[in-house]
Amino acid sequence: MNGKRILLIVGGGIAAMKAPALIRLLRAEGAAVTPVLTQAGAQFTTAMTLSVLAGEAAHDSLWDIASEAEIGHIQLSRNADLIVVAPATADLLAKMAHGLADDLASTLLLATDKRVLVAPAMNVRMWHHPATQRNLRTLRDDGIGFVGPEDGDMACGEYGTGRMSEPEAIVQAIRDELTPQPLKLLPEAQVRTGALSGRHVIVTSGPTHEPIDPVRYIANRSSGAQGTAIAAALRDMGARVSFVTGPAEVPPPEGVEVIRVQTARQMRDAVEAALPADAAVMAAAVADWRIRNSSARKMKKDGTGKAPVLEMTENPDILAWISLAESRRPRLVVGFAAETNDVIAHATDKRLRKGCDWIVANDVSEGTGIMGGTENAVTVITEEGAEEWPRMAKDAVARRLAQRIAGAIG
Repeated sequence: MNGKRILLIVGGGIAAMKAPALIRLLRAEGAAVTPVLTQAGAQFTTAMTLSVLAGEAAHDSLWDIASEAEIGHIQLSRNADLIVVAPATADLLAKMAHGLADDLASTLLLATDKRVLVAPAMNVRMWHHPATQRNLRTLRDDGIGFVGPEDGDMACGEYGTGRMSEPEAIVQAIRDELTPQPLKLLPEAQVRTGALSGRHVIVTSGPTHEPIDPVRYIANRSSGAQGTAIAAALRDMGARVSFVTGPAEVPPPEGVEVIRVQTARQMRDAVEAALPADAAVMAAAVADWRIRNSSARKMKKDGTGKAPVLEMTENPDILAWISLAESRRPRLVVGFAAETNDVIAHATDKRLRKGCDWIVANDVSEGTGIMGGTENAVTVITEEGAEEWPRMAKDAVARRLAQRIAGAIG
């Protein structure tokens, strides 16, 4: 990140108080930061604070005669390597989605030709509001990058999705945005005549992390390797792939739209924002449960020897939700079942309960080496019955599954 220029837009909201820490971290990595403070953001932090930490003046007005005499907002929008909006409020996201430009921040965002990364922050009900979700879909279609939001307690006293990601997570997302990711170029003939050319497929992958406190979380042993291989195989057949991934051990494939999430609720929101789609392949190992009373601070031993009481609550069932969706259900929904016993029976029951079209089942019991390994042995369960595939590399499983999907929706 050394030598890169970041244009940091600070929106209104209590999360604006994290902006100084974000600037410190960015400068520690050698980045130059130019702050832009909205009128609402100035209610939570000051232009002076941001200026001192950034080492250059913060901009807060479209009508600054000294800057605008030379059309300063155009220069700001073009000189940066990356524009970061943190916090990105519901209002700012709406302005971006609809192309409004009534202040310095929104004008910069409309005038830029550079990549934009946003870190949303808002009340949980605002986040889930249909208008916000429509705006998110528009922004993702426009190529805007996202980091967060996270689940947790909010300043308003409610709990849910809407907390801005911590500065460290935003810095990591900025690193990812600034790291060159060359796309794998497919043969021109394959792009034009691929069996899935013109089709849109959503693939979920990896585990989810459900926070206990800012340090600890509930997760599982999924590496994300199989979901990643499936996304790559679908891409190679010409599909446009929306790849919704939890914190996997393997990097995402090139040439797909990557949407990074942490929790099950964030994954559900990302899948909803990616719709409509021709098919959905739900390969992620989503945690069934989360902590209802997760702590905003690290839980400490109190000297009594008693462990904290963790109250569990059920996570959204993403597979059942998308399978039972009415107007926006993909033509084909493929679920996954990782079982340790009675694999076929459990997977068959799961397909019926969830309402999906196919279930890809595998045995992940101890000794199989499937979970986190390079090979897989699956059984594809459909309305017609169970089809057992031989053990093979996960890439080979992915190619075979992609061909079968092409046969169903191509």
